Amino acid sequence: MNSVPSPSQRTRRMLVGLVLALAVLLAAAVGVVAYRSAAAENPSAGGTAPTVDQTRDGAVTEADGILADAASPFDDTLAAIARLQPELLDALRRAAEGAAADGIDVKVNSGWRSIDYQEQLRHEAVAQYGSEAEAARWVASPATSAHVAGEAVDIGPYAAADWMIAHGAQYGLCRTYDNEAWHFELRPDAVQNGCPRPYRDPTEDPRMQG
Repeated sequence: MNSVPSPSQRTRRMLVGLVLALAVLLAAAVGVVAYRSAAAENPSAGGTAPTVDQTRDGAVTEADGILADAASPFDDTLAAIARLQPELLDALRRAAEGAAADGIDVKVNSGWRSIDYQEQLRHEAVAQYGSEAEAARWVASPATSAHVAGEAVDIGPYAAADWMIAHGAQYGLCRTYDNEAWHFELRPDAVQNGCPRPYRDPTEDPRMQG
């Protein structure tokens, strides 16, 4: 027959339970802080396009390439899609069809951008990160941006970006930067030779030095 716990035993059990409950709450809080910190570190976290303050005077519009929502790579009514370089757009659409056969829906979070759009993104990145040098890890200048040239596309959601990392080479589409898992550019040689190693971030890309 089990003995009845003494008052001191009941107190210890209550304290142990309280400590465990506090530990669970602390772990949850740490997880939330870590998630928010990662999102703040990356202006395109989750493969989404950098946000733009559209309330200020002279804000960019859809004609500048801004996308209110993730878009189909087949939507020619959107400047962000229609003004991509034809070879890139063709490869993207063929890849999207290949992904669809695997049950993956490829969306475009950002494609072609106007100079004004890129300049505004750059300006806001500097304000967010506090320096030109840190902002350059995430947003290129209008003069060097592959998006402005119509030569880059940001893919979402995560599943689509992961699929593209695994299969994009057969369409000539390669991830360009380690810190941007969603950013893809056309590398035709990748069909035969595979994708080159991504740069750590845009500051390692010789094209960004202009």
